[in-house]
Formats: sequence, structure tokens, C-alpha cells
Amino acid sequence: MKFSALRTAVASLAIAFFASSYSLSQLPSHNVPRAVSLTKDLGHVNPSNQVNLTVVLQPHNEAEYDKAVDALYDPASPTFHQWFTDSDFEKYAPTQEEFDSVKRELINQGFTVISSDSNRFSIRVHGTVGNAESAFQTEIHSFQLKNGRIFQAHTRDAVLTGPAAPLVKAVAGLERHQAQPQLVYQKNYKTGQPRFKKTLVSVKDSGGILSQISELPLSASETFNYTTPGASLPTATYTGTVYDQNSNLIVSYTPTDLQTHYGLIPLIEEGFDGSGQTIALVEAFGYAAAETDANAFSTLFGLPALTSKNFQVIYPEGKPLNPNAADLTGWTTEIALDIQTAHSIAPGAKILVVASAGQDNEDQIASLQYIISKKLANTVSSSWENDDEIIAGPAELDAFNSVLKKGAAAGISFQFSSGDGGDLGLGTPVGAVEVPSDSPYAVAVGGTSILNNPIGLGDIVTGWGNNAAYVALGGALDPPFALGFLGGAGGGQSQFFAKPSWQTGVPGKWRQVPDVSALADPNTGVVVVVTSQGTQFVEAGIGGTSLASPLFTALWAIGDQINGKPLGFASPTIAKLKAGQITDVLPTNSIIGNNPAGSVTDSSGTTDYSAADLFTGLLYSQTQFTSGLLPFDSSDAAVLSFGTDSSLTVTKGWDNVTGYGEPNGLPFYFAILDNEKAKSAVKKVQARIEK
Repeated sequence: MKFSALRTAVASLAIAFFASSYSLSQLPSHNVPRAVSLTKDLGHVNPSNQVNLTVVLQPHNEAEYDKAVDALYDPASPTFHQWFTDSDFEKYAPTQEEFDSVKRELINQGFTVISSDSNRFSIRVHGTVGNAESAFQTEIHSFQLKNGRIFQAHTRDAVLTGPAAPLVKAVAGLERHQAQPQLVYQKNYKTGQPRFKKTLVSVKDSGGILSQISELPLSASETFNYTTPGASLPTATYTGTVYDQNSNLIVSYTPTDLQTHYGLIPLIEEGFDGSGQTIALVEAFGYAAAETDANAFSTLFGLPALTSKNFQVIYPEGKPLNPNAADLTGWTTEIALDIQTAHSIAPGAKILVVASAGQDNEDQIASLQYIISKKLANTVSSSWENDDEIIAGPAELDAFNSVLKKGAAAGISFQFSSGDGGDLGLGTPVGAVEVPSDSPYAVAVGGTSILNNPIGLGDIVTGWGNNAAYVALGGALDPPFALGFLGGAGGGQSQFFAKPSWQTGVPGKWRQVPDVSALADPNTGVVVVVTSQGTQFVEAGIGGTSLASPLFTALWAIGDQINGKPLGFASPTIAKLKAGQITDVLPTNSIIGNNPAGSVTDSSGTTDYSAADLFTGLLYSQTQFTSGLLPFDSSDAAVLSFGTDSSLTVTKGWDNVTGYGEPNGLPFYFAILDNEKAKSAVKKVQARIEK
């Protein structure tokens, strides 16, 4: 079977399975993750292993609860933006008797209570795998994916024992898989290694970071000729727009570049810089040098310092047992990126790192719940995902969704990265919908590339998706060699959640991802300062939707500041924006110059290659894209594409790469505000610009 046919078959199987077996109104009758039957079973997990579970109780009158939350985001509703108080939640909360019944059963099964939701919507407990298996009448096994990753899941439908069973809506922690940072490095396409990692000391000694980065990824069209050492043929000639020609510099944007692109400079000059707002960043482990690194970054780029007044790290579960855990698991750079990106966009906001003691899915649910219960922030970024829906399974999906729905009701906007692997080979419409960005109460943040126009003014924005092809390696390549898909924003269609009321005009009947987008392409990335093994490094060319999520979160925090009160969950508001209020990311072609094309001459004659020819078989349905010649040296070169995200496609209006588009400064803020006083403040900024 051809790959495309196989992919279609798998997608169809997934659609049929999920559509027939999942109900949003009650505990799923079949809640074993689909991946259990598709992966290698490594056997029974040791029953003595320790485990935490978050058990979500069934709310009362859930249909009315859903309508009440929807009404908060309907401008025509009398409760528009009147965020839930504890008394509002009590209308739908489980009774004390119901909560005590579930709690009693869990304790009887050997669990100890860690914490509980103040409105009794959930309870978190600690015990062993054996306790979990007994309590939920199942077995927990380890499974291995084809890429070697290990996860745990229950093998029989999980149902709590005893009379409390009907009171349980969902449980997280039976499946254990690790939240993965959505972080990508710009690489040297010859060596496969990150292009720029230098000690902070050497960067300062070499003239500072500004002398070592380029803010102009594209330059005007040029012609390059390649021969074959020691032979007359083959020869190759390529002409087109050039990407990153200066090998002494790396393409990376500064905080000022980002503020300029997103139209923030006049707002920041008027004091709308996030002051008075708290941006929460949900992370794993935390690391000791986070504040020191952020301040070294701030010094490099002239940002205000972080102090105990505007920066804090909290550990809801206590600090991790291993202080080096973030370094060992790849979270250190992720945490540094999130802090420094949020500070770049909203330099007046307080940054709050909420660091779990681990990186399991259940750890992260606990952190989200902690933010809500403690009322820590109104806008929250999570630059991680917990695998796709097939692996996560209904029990975990409902657990995430229940917590995020409560956040939306409380007026909190939870942002999540949409992913960095395009469609993960699943094709459309399924795509790479990952957990928890698939929740109807999550803001799924997709990705873009920001390019300069080499033949004009202003920025050109494409959806993030890169392919590469070698055209010369040690001389002319005959034929060129397609390197393949390098990464791109995740997106697609949920198979669990129905399309929310605010996603009108979007295809299909299911929740579609993403909702909005921001810079993510590492080839047009940013700089990060991060300490590793005791040494401070400067890394450049950092991207992924790990960049996009805190970037948009900080943009939304500025909106909260201007508004004078929380704007709440961003997605319904974004979905209502009109042309001019948000930048619709469109397919691009040769409007910013000439896509590289060329010819190869050998003993059989001359063969011409268009840009599309160089990526034959890799571009799916994306026929419009931008690309640039990437000359490594006199004998080696590649062509790099922008806007080619697997089978995901940028279109006019909403699309599964960029959502509804990118925020665009004053028009965006004016449109999202909910009161005339705030709108008047933006009008004054606009008037000052026009003078």
C-alpha cells in the first residue's frame, strides 16, 4: 500500500472509532486509549510504583454549565465577561455528599488525598499502581511507540469501584506520558547541529549579540554556479532569492523587532507594556538560574530587570528531587525561552513560573488547577503537549477539558503550543491535534515565519512549515536531493471534541486547531540566554510553537491591561474578528522576489528544476510558497522553503496552520476591548501616531 493510501486508511479508522465511541455528556463507556491496540505492549507496570491521580467528578446540569460558560463570551448576553465567582461555580458543583462518597472510596482503596478543588470538581490522590488498578478495575501496562518513546496506559475501561462510580467523569494519571516542550533549533543543514551556541562571555567579547545576528533573512535574487571537481560535468546553475547569505551571522529577531512587528511600540511608549498583569508559565522542574539568565538577556537587549517584585517561581508539588532534572530532560532552554519571550513582549508584566515536580500529564493538570484555585494569573502559557489524542485517550482528554472549562469560566486564557511536527504523517483532516490544545477551552497557538521583503518594505508572514533540498554538495548535484520536511506548526481536527459554538465558518463538525498564531519558525527565530552545567550560553535561531505560545500570551496580557479587567479566554473573541482586526496569513509565492529555480547539465543534456520540482512529493497541496537559496560555501548549497507545512495548508480565513491569523497591533487591541474607556485609550495612541 502506498504511504498516502495507508495514511488515509489510518485517519479514516481513527475518525470511525472516535466518532462512534465517545460522548461528551458523560464518562466515556470506552476509555482505553486507542494507541493501546496499535503499539507494542511491554507488559504489566510494577504494582508498587508510585502514582498520582486527578479524579474529576461529574458536575450537575452540565449542559446548562456549558451554556453559561458560552454566554460569558457572547457580547449579546447579559452575563458577557461577568466571570464566575465561587457562588456561580456552586450552581454546577458536585454536592459535598457526592464529593465525600468519591473521596471515601479512594481512601478505602489505599489512596491518600493530596489536594482538592475548592468547588469539589476534582480531587487529587497519591497511591500505587496497584491501588489504581484495584480502584478502577483495570490493569496498567507500558507501551512503546515506533519512535521508541514509552508511555503507560490502562488496558481495560477504567471504572471506579463501588456506588461512587457514576459520580466520576474522568481520571488523569492512569495514562502516564510526558509533556514535551515544543522547541526547535535552527540547524546547520550540513551537520544537523544547532547553528549558534556560544558562551555569554565570548558573545560579549566578540562585539555583542547584535553584531552576530541578522534581522534580514532574505536578500535579492542572485545566480550561483556549481561545477564538479575534477570533471567537466555535471554543472548546475540556480537563480533566486537568497536566504541567510552571510554565514557569519544567524537570523534571529530582537525584542524590539518583535515589538515592532506586532505593532507594540506606540503602546509601550504610552505605558501599555503589561504593567499590573501577571503572565503564568506552566513548566516542568524549573531551574535555579532562570532569573539570572533572564536578566543577562535583558541586559543584552535593554529590557528592564526582573526582580522579586516582577518575577517568581513557585512549585505546587514541591521542588523536584533532582535539581538537575530540567537539564537532563531538555526543559532548561524551554523555560528560558518562555520567560524571555514573555518579558520581550510585555516588559512591564510580572512573570510567574509554575513548575511541576515532574513532566507527566497529570503533573501539568495539577499546575493548571493550582493557577485557577489560587487565582494567580489571567493569562497562562504552556509550551508543551501531551502527545496526540490517540495516545492520550478519553479519560485524560476529559480531565484536561474539565479544568480548562473552569478556567474559561473564571476569565482565564490558557494558551498551548499546537505542535512542531505538522500533521505527524496523519494527513488531513485529522492532522496533528495534540493534547491539551485540542480542548474547546484552550487557545491553540500555531506558528508563522516572519520574512523581510527583499524587493520592498515591510514584513511578509507565511505559515510555519519548512522543507529543504540540497542542490550542491561538494559540487553540482545531479539530480538535486530533497532533504524532506523539517518541521512546521501542528494543526487539524479533533476526533473527541465537537466544534465549539464560537468556531462558526470553520470546516467540519469537530474542534479545529489552531485558533491564532505567532512567530515559530526557528529559521526566523529568537535569541535565548540559558545556563547549562554552570555556564551561561547564548543560543540563537530558537523557535517552535514553544515561542509562539508565550509570545501570544504576552500580547493578550497587554490587552488585559488596556481593558482594565480580564478579557478572558481568547479564542471566542479572536474568532469574531474581522478583516483588518487580525492579520490573515495567506499563501505566498514569488511576491517577495523569485523562488529559486535552476538547471543541471550532464552528458544527457540539460534538465530544468523549478522550486516545486526541488520538493517533489513533499509539498502535498501547498502549491504557493516562498523559498530561498541557502549557499553554505562555494561548493555546497540548499534551497529552504517557507510555508510548506506537511499536508496542512494556509488558506484565506481560518486555516489549520495559522488559525485566524496573527495579532496586528492597534486594530487588534481596539477590536478585542470590551469597554469604551479602554477603546478611547487606544484611539488616543492612534491619534498620536497620526500626528
